[in-house]
Amino acid sequence: MKLRSLVVASSLLLISTSVLNATNSGLEAKALIKEAKDSGLVALPKDQKGVDEILKENGVKANPFSPEKAELGKKLYFEPRLSKSGIISCNTCHNLGLGGIDGVAAAVGHKWAANPHHLNSPTTYNSVLNTTQFWDGRAANLIEQAKGPIEAEPEMATPAKLAVERISSLDEYVKEFKQLYGKSGVTFDNIADAIANFERTLLTPSRFDQFLEGDEKALTQAEQKGLKLFIDKGCVTCHTGVNLGGSMQSFEVAGKYQFANLGDFKGDSNGMVKTPTLRNVAETAPYFHNGAIWSLKDAIKEMGSVQLGIKINDKEAQSIETFLHSLTGEKPVIIYPLFPISTSKTPKPQL
Repeated sequence: MKLRSLVVASSLLLISTSVLNATNSGLEAKALIKEAKDSGLVALPKDQKGVDEILKENGVKANPFSPEKAELGKKLYFEPRLSKSGIISCNTCHNLGLGGIDGVAAAVGHKWAANPHHLNSPTTYNSVLNTTQFWDGRAANLIEQAKGPIEAEPEMATPAKLAVERISSLDEYVKEFKQLYGKSGVTFDNIADAIANFERTLLTPSRFDQFLEGDEKALTQAEQKGLKLFIDKGCVTCHTGVNLGGSMQSFEVAGKYQFANLGDFKGDSNGMVKTPTLRNVAETAPYFHNGAIWSLKDAIKEMGSVQLGIKINDKEAQSIETFLHSLTGEKPVIIYPLFPISTSKTPKPQL
């Protein structure tokens, strides 16, 4: 009887300990969710109304969203005839099958030339939620941003007039623009607006968002430890908000970036650089504005010395990286579009 009583007592003790550990884990998760929110981290919006609310909070002006415009914008996003050569599209550098990037250090544009400033292509996933666009923040919204690469000589190299001529030569596009934009029809502004509408749909909700919304089991214990370290080390100073980045911040605050001389980019007139979003960051190597670092762990350690003035060791970097993998989100299903056939009126490619 004594042995049986001892076994029962031991079992009860194990159960009590298990329940206590689970309770403590739950309390820790609740506290971490609150700390993350208090640090400025925000879950992705669930619909376009939510996108509008965040844009308003960020002071970003945007035209009203339309699913029909987004569908037209999808065609234009993949449309190679918006480039002078007729072979480069938005998707060339912002490949939606590769995390919204091209996977090379410096973007490759017209005549297969690398970007003259050695600038890396940022992801278009969730880009609508950035407070500013381009590495130097020169565009305030996606409409302005969409125009830039089309006209830029190192990118698609197509003057606005030629872009309009190309699209206007295709009756299917002309009909769609007339239906959606009325009398204005095919204009460079409307082309950019349609592309921006499509890019608004490129949201990637992740387990991290579920965690912020109260699902305490959405992140593993290791991921929660990494998130806690991410907050405690001060990474949220710049990588904050709904996109864990996307705003202009000072660069080389505490130290010199070891690859600063790769390319001639020095930020805006005040030396500020757009902080890249960390959403899907495990899929968007290489890192930094000049694509000089290929390892996420190395990028974390570099940011520690350059921005925070601290040494992040391998174990800490691995823990933070573990958390960052939880930001890999679910991608929207994109069906590659079929384009209108060129006509005798369509301006020929210029190689």
